[in-house]
Amino acid sequence: MDAFDRAPSAPPAGLETVIVPPTKSLGGALEVRRALPSKHRQMVGPFIFFDQFGPVMFGPGQGMDVRPHPHIGLATVTYVFEGEILHRDSLGSVQPIRPGEVNWMTAGRGIVHSERTPPALRDGGTRLSGIQVWVALPRAEEEREPSFDHHPAEALPALEGEGKRARLIAGALWGARSPVRTLSEMFYAAVDLDPGAEVAIPPAYAERAAFTAAGAVSFAGGALEPGQLAVFAAGGTAVLRAGPSGARVMLLGGEPMDGPRHVYWNFVASSTERIEQAKADWQADRFGHVPGETEFIPLPSIGHAAVRYP
Repeated sequence: MDAFDRAPSAPPAGLETVIVPPTKSLGGALEVRRALPSKHRQMVGPFIFFDQFGPVMFGPGQGMDVRPHPHIGLATVTYVFEGEILHRDSLGSVQPIRPGEVNWMTAGRGIVHSERTPPALRDGGTRLSGIQVWVALPRAEEEREPSFDHHPAEALPALEGEGKRARLIAGALWGARSPVRTLSEMFYAAVDLDPGAEVAIPPAYAERAAFTAAGAVSFAGGALEPGQLAVFAAGGTAVLRAGPSGARVMLLGGEPMDGPRHVYWNFVASSTERIEQAKADWQADRFGHVPGETEFIPLPSIGHAAVRYP
């Protein structure tokens, strides 16, 4: 019995909802599919934001250019399938992220960062695809000092067997634990499935979801096309089966958060007052700067903060 196996008698997990995310342009050829937050579900465990970017082929001289912007109350987690992104932040971090590696940036009381295609890759053109998620911080950790951690691919647990290959990005699952430091119990994994192969999500966490980054999967009570997110009910085991072309799925979840969270632009907080303070701080240039960068993204006018109740 390998690490992926489930008890044959385990009941199947129920399905809460399937989210078909809208597509949004980040400028130029780069598009994202935003599965969280949505009107159907704002969070899954501590995951409050889920974006798939690409796949895109940049022409010569082109690339990703996300100008410096701020965050509070969350951790950003970037995972690349193809290409490379250069991360810079107000702590002085300068870190390229390549396929299979993990950039985990804890914003805490406030941080600024940029995300760009490295200059060396722009001359001949380059492909880019991957996932960025935001993990909301527990109330007791929202105002912690910001930090940045990078983990190479070989440092992450890799599990393989019966037509599936998984990398545990963060948290604990299938008896393994990632070395990535988290502030709440959760799981986040990338799994490649051969045609017809299955992977099980055990019922250890109250909130669980699966996103099809490529290919299609079926499960008891439904199916997912490419770029869709399924949220499963608590209890039971969710078993995903790849279609005839195989699949790449992202598995994520954890326990419900310790109270509501408000979201405005790049800010997450347990109070609207903290959101308003962050907005004022960004407008007044009190967040700090990314060394070597002079551009920035202005504060948008996007209406009231969204609220998530557990």
